[in-house]
Amino acid sequence: MKALLKSVVIAAVLLISSLSAIKTFAVEKTKHFNVIAFFRNYPDPAHISFVKDANKFFPEEAKKNNFSYDTTSDWHNLNSQFLRRYQVVLFLDSRPQLPEERAAFETYMKGGGGWLGFHFAAFALTPSDFNADWDWYHNEFLGSGQYVSNTWHPTSAILRNEAGDHPVSKGIPARFKTSPNEWYRWEKDLRVNPDIKILFSIDSSSFPLGNGPKQSEIWHSGYYPVVWTNKKYKMVYFNMGHNDMDYDGHTNATLSHTFDSKMEAKLIINALLWAGTGQLVR
Repeated sequence: MKALLKSVVIAAVLLISSLSAIKTFAVEKTKHFNVIAFFRNYPDPAHISFVKDANKFFPEEAKKNNFSYDTTSDWHNLNSQFLRRYQVVLFLDSRPQLPEERAAFETYMKGGGGWLGFHFAAFALTPSDFNADWDWYHNEFLGSGQYVSNTWHPTSAILRNEAGDHPVSKGIPARFKTSPNEWYRWEKDLRVNPDIKILFSIDSSSFPLGNGPKQSEIWHSGYYPVVWTNKKYKMVYFNMGHNDMDYDGHTNATLSHTFDSKMEAKLIINALLWAGTGQLVR
């Protein structure tokens, strides 16, 4: 009789613990946040293709992960009144140009907002149409400075996970293969910046990386960070965001899709959930 009673008590304790865990998970699962994605659709077919893919991918993920996803190509919306509706801002293919837009974004980030930026969002080169004329953004926030060079053609790479216990690395292996991308090299060495934590870099097994006609477009060695965060902010920059296109056939048809890499897609969603809630429920 005592043995039976003891079994009943143990079963009841286990049931209560299970229900408590389910309740906790449900509370986390219903933590909602709002995302706004800015894009410009500059006349680069690879960037336009990525934006199109992103604006299909993120709404699908929003249904699974309980966030809302809005988009705008009107960068005048980058103001304090508009941004207060959102917990995370995405720059899909560019960054703000006007002083008032830049000031609003800096205030938003310093106030605890979340941000994910992709590929061309970090581009800056003087002289060009996108001069390195925003010191806080390029030198402090991103820490990368100006663009220096790139690989060509867009090609897959093996990325090395350097994130350690950072939440974005949850479920991501030590190495994984990406979808094709145009990879950037930067002016500043992010490894010596105490505010920057490099999350993923090009693994040496990727070399030679690129197959273009110019040797300068093929990387044979070196260290290239491609995903990182600034520890002062809730932000992650991804060098990814440039699909492969039919450049040689002159049709500009899309030949690859960034989000077709399951690990790449998971990494991006990990970062978005962390920026939006500080938690991962996956």
